[in-house]
Amino acid sequence: MTVFADFGSTWSKVVDPSVKIIKTKELPRDIIVDFACGHNSENKSRRCVNELIALSEGGLRLIDEKDFLLVDVGSRDIKYVLYEDSQFAETGWNQECGASQGFAIELLEMYYGLDCNQLDPPGECYPVPCGLIGISRIFDEIIKTGDERMAVSRFIKGIALNVYHFTGKPKKMYLSGGLCENRLFIESLPCEVVPLGRLVLIEGLKEIYRKDNRSQGL
Repeated sequence: MTVFADFGSTWSKVVDPSVKIIKTKELPRDIIVDFACGHNSENKSRRCVNELIALSEGGLRLIDEKDFLLVDVGSRDIKYVLYEDSQFAETGWNQECGASQGFAIELLEMYYGLDCNQLDPPGECYPVPCGLIGISRIFDEIIKTGDERMAVSRFIKGIALNVYHFTGKPKKMYLSGGLCENRLFIESLPCEVVPLGRLVLIEGLKEIYRKDNRSQGL
């Protein structure tokens, strides 16, 4: 049995073949899988795959279009791959200005006891080049207005617009990662969004494994 894993900064996905979504801090220290990508995967797998390669392969497997943009918004980064006429055209990976965006959203939901699926996109937003810096804007807003829901909503819309601008203001994007389950984030994006879920990189790892087997005649 081949075990695949996407070791994220805060959440990890392990398929063996059942799907397990585990807080990264709760992973067994001695875990070793066959194929992996993500945080510290070099030390936790027999074969480590670059995340952009896994994202690309996952997109080619799951998206039945010649032209597509696939965006993965993680706990601390934004990355995307662009294909035109079934050929790789462009990629981008923002690990600095996109710092801790998904993680910041999760923290705010827990701290204020909010469910982003119950919040509507606001008319205005904050410019949020970085998740952690943007949190200070939330505190300022709450001090002024006392409206926690509106402050958090404006913050999340700001993150969504940051993703939109970073990926070139697309008309349509396929979305990968935990924010596929965040209605407020998705509806704050000013383009068509197709959520693919949290296992896109896992699907990419599986595709790499299948290609390896075919090349070896297995």
